Amino acid sequence: MSDIFEFTKTSDDCIKCGKCIPVCTIHQVNADEVTSPRGFIDLLGAYERGELDLDKEAKDIFESCFLCTNCTDVCPNSLPTDMVIEEVRADIAEKFGIAWFKRLFFTLLRHRWLMDIMMKLGFVFKTCGFKSEPKKGGMRARFNLPILKADRLLPSLSKTSFLNKYPKEIKASGKRRVAIFIGCLANYNYTAIGDSLVDVLKELDIDIFIPKKQKCCAAPAYFTGDFYTVETLAKQNIEYFESFFDDIEAMLIPEATCSAMIKHDWEVFFRNRKMDDWANRAKELNKKIFMVTEWLYKETELKEILDAKGVNFEESVTYHDACHAKKVQGISKEPRELIKSNYKIKEMSDSDRCCGFGGVTMQTEKFHLAKAAGKPKAAMIEQSGAQIVSAECSACRMQISNSLYQNSVDVEFKNPIELIDRALKESK
Repeated sequence: MSDIFEFTKTSDDCIKCGKCIPVCTIHQVNADEVTSPRGFIDLLGAYERGELDLDKEAKDIFESCFLCTNCTDVCPNSLPTDMVIEEVRADIAEKFGIAWFKRLFFTLLRHRWLMDIMMKLGFVFKTCGFKSEPKKGGMRARFNLPILKADRLLPSLSKTSFLNKYPKEIKASGKRRVAIFIGCLANYNYTAIGDSLVDVLKELDIDIFIPKKQKCCAAPAYFTGDFYTVETLAKQNIEYFESFFDDIEAMLIPEATCSAMIKHDWEVFFRNRKMDDWANRAKELNKKIFMVTEWLYKETELKEILDAKGVNFEESVTYHDACHAKKVQGISKEPRELIKSNYKIKEMSDSDRCCGFGGVTMQTEKFHLAKAAGKPKAAMIEQSGAQIVSAECSACRMQISNSLYQNSVDVEFKNPIELIDRALKESK
């Protein structure tokens, strides 16, 4: 049992006001008090007191949370519901083990060279299990794989990963120098994000450093309860980042989940385990770590450049606020301000509503819940009347693209940096 959080104290501090219930992603698709934030923490208190066995039924309940943080956003007592659920998932992993395909996946995340080989093989043999879906930029499952359901849109694999495509140094004037942390999905699947980021930084005359030894941020393992992988990857990344951080102005991340994991969860993870040295080292790095649009909007003249170009595209954009961007990092205005220089923005009815990605377990064993959570998001995107939906998160991109596909909504997904790059190129 976790000795980090006092589950009973968290449960006792809950005043049962119910403010969390209307915004809870799992409760919206499975209206059961048990799978609501106050239900989760009440059961956790019972578990700590020995009144609830951590059996398969409890496992099923605690793995049903999307970890969207909506509940913590509205809780009058600021209860860390997401964190206590993350902690109990470590207990679940210890008791029940981790499914073979997750263990394989996390092993690949710990060894970049092995992931590179597997992704290259996946690109070569992708036609054996998937069929192209060019309009949506993905691959559609053609048969029922053990962990990926049939007739499902999945992100395409790129022939060459972002990290292997570019040199370590891309020189400009030498006046400013930034590093790029790319994230796994953008590295192997949505590589146009990295391409666009490189092009935009070139346009701004900024030197680019691409750290070749960067590892996964460990978010997939963290949300699953594999804390060995979290500790391993976080420590390796911290040591590596420290080797070059004095020589860069900032490290830019075009991914909300990766950015939140590095800027927030690494420090929390180490602090909760009384590993204060590592927590302090993670905190020190945060001074130079930024989501891309936040840094470009606040620290460059990109907004003025885009405005001066005078390019106005006919396509309109609706913006989805990724949970790890707005709720965890407070980033919402910046991407919109950059996009609206060249595109008309049509806000959807609830841009804050979680897309339903939810992590590895939700995308495999509990995909029926992810699918249910994605349907209303697809509907509000369609109702916005926009031709493009954008978010600075590839996990959201994977989930929303499939939700649009499943619900026959003809809207294209683009990362904001791709839209910005297009505007800069169109004006030339």
